[in-house]
Amino acid sequence: MSFWADWASVVGLAGLVVIFGVTEPVFLSLANLQALLLASAILIVIAVGQTFVVATSGIDLSMAASITFGAVVLGSVYAAGWGILPACVLAVAVTSAIGFVNGLIITLGRIPDFVVTLGTLSAITGLGLILSGGEPTMVSSTFLLQLASRSFGPFGYPVWVAIAVAACAHIVLFHTRFGVHLLAVGGQVESARSLGIRTDRIKIAAYTISGFCAGIAAILLVARIGSAEPSINTSLLLNSVAAVVLGGVSLFGGRASILGPAVGALMLTALVNGLTLLSVSAFYQPLAVGIIVVLAALIMRYQR
Repeated sequence: MSFWADWASVVGLAGLVVIFGVTEPVFLSLANLQALLLASAILIVIAVGQTFVVATSGIDLSMAASITFGAVVLGSVYAAGWGILPACVLAVAVTSAIGFVNGLIITLGRIPDFVVTLGTLSAITGLGLILSGGEPTMVSSTFLLQLASRSFGPFGYPVWVAIAVAACAHIVLFHTRFGVHLLAVGGQVESARSLGIRTDRIKIAAYTISGFCAGIAAILLVARIGSAEPSINTSLLLNSVAAVVLGGVSLFGGRASILGPAVGALMLTALVNGLTLLSVSAFYQPLAVGIIVVLAALIMRYQR
């Protein structure tokens, strides 16, 4: 059972490639594979951020709302005449601050993670609607247009951004003292505290990293659609958790990887892409994702 928990995303992705490759040859065309990678870039970045939180046995339900709010801040600041780079920096700073506040409330208030982040989800969704007036803001930036449309080598820029985020996260998680402490906090928080690890600071840092990744995702999202939309995309939240679970990250904390959730994000994107090519109604896509998540969670439960 441990094998399936570790390799569920890889086996699942390989299975989908075979099934969709046989039933719809267009799936394996170079153009479609490049489009699939581009579509998965945002989800990979979100999944990486969610991984840091889940590794501490927490969960960040406010992540999709943070992305939306970051996009709204970016659009509003840019429309006010600021340059695109200050607008991007401010968007990342704001979403990182949201993550920091989440961690602060959770650790100081000793309140369950899902309650705090659920409240934050509602609060910043409301703030985004107030700030934007409920209307999308067009962002006509050459920088964002090039970010979304240009490529280097075989991959588009968003894919390289996702690769860079995943590589940095892997180094932080497995080659720094912070990463060791984070996994220790997720495994046995009392034992970690007895060893002198400042568990509260680790959890706050994990939520701040999650917020930082939400800011990067907000920039990629605005670059992709060309505007800052105030409406929250709840499928991003579900899919980020799904990618983490499929990637073998323990929902009980203390056990994580970066490659697994990245492959999980690819698998979920391939699933949606393949179903779309087969002309399966979009109504069935959330159903398929939900079934896969429950199955992956069951596997993880037995692993525990």
